Amino acid sequence: MASGNNSSTAVTSISLTRPSLPLRGRSFRALVLAPETPLGDWFSHLDALVQRSPTLFSERAVILDVSGLAKDPLRGDAARLETAEPAEDDTDAAAATPDIAGLVDELKQRGIRIMGVEKAEPAWLGPALPPLLSGGRPAEMAPPADVKAPEPVKAPEPPRKPNSLVLENPLRSGQSVYHPEGDVTVMGSVASGAEILAGGSIHIYGALRGRAIAGAGGNPRARICCRKFEPELIGIDGLFRTADTTDPKLRKKAVQVWLEGETLRMAALD
Repeated sequence: MASGNNSSTAVTSISLTRPSLPLRGRSFRALVLAPETPLGDWFSHLDALVQRSPTLFSERAVILDVSGLAKDPLRGDAARLETAEPAEDDTDAAAATPDIAGLVDELKQRGIRIMGVEKAEPAWLGPALPPLLSGGRPAEMAPPADVKAPEPVKAPEPPRKPNSLVLENPLRSGQSVYHPEGDVTVMGSVASGAEILAGGSIHIYGALRGRAIAGAGGNPRARICCRKFEPELIGIDGLFRTADTTDPKLRKKAVQVWLEGETLRMAALD
C-alpha cells in the first residue's frame, strides 16, 4: 500500500470572453421641416398638406430645422406654442428662446415624429427632446465652397445603372411609389389617393388625380408632366400646391409643372 503526502489536484482553466459590441454607420434620407412665424399660418399650411397627402411623412425620418425661429418668440401664437413667462432680468433671453418642446408636441399630435433638431442652441433642448444634429446637407448638394473638390480621375467610367423607373400599370388609390434616384414614368393614370415621390421628374401618360412630388432629393430642375391634369397635390423640391390653388382652366388638360425661383409654374402643353 502506498502512503505519503503527495496528492494530485486537477486545475480547470476558465477563459471569460467579453462579448463584442459592433458599431456600424448608416445613412438615411430624411425630410426636413422648417417652421416659420407666424406659426399659426405655418401649421395651417402643414395641416392642408397632410390632409392632401396623408402618407407624406409616414415611416420617414423627419428633421426639425428651427433656424427660422431663432429670433422670434412663440408667445401668443395661434398654434398654442407659448414660452414661459420670463423673469424681468431675463426678458430678452426668454423672448428669443423658441418653445421647441411645444413645437415637437404639436407635430407629434399630427402624426409627425421628429428624430432630431437642427440649427438650435444646445440650451433650447431638454433631455426629453430629440437630439441636436449638425453637419446635415441637402441631398445631391455640391461640396461647400471652402472645400476643394478632388481632381477627377482620368479612367474609363463604368456603365451607369438606369436611374429611371417605368411603371407599366396605373397607380391605384392607396399605392405609393418612392424613387429617390431619378425620374418616374407612368404609362397609365395615377388615381386619387395614390402618390409618387421622385428624385427627378415625373411623367404621366394618363390622368394625374393623386399626388405627384418631383425633385424630392433637392432637384429644382425637376418637372411634372401629365396628359390629364386633375391632381390632389403637386410639389417640386419642397414647394407644394394643392388642388384648390391650381388654375381651374388647366384641369383635364395636358400640363407641365416646373419651378421658377420660389414659385411653381404651370402651363398647358397643347
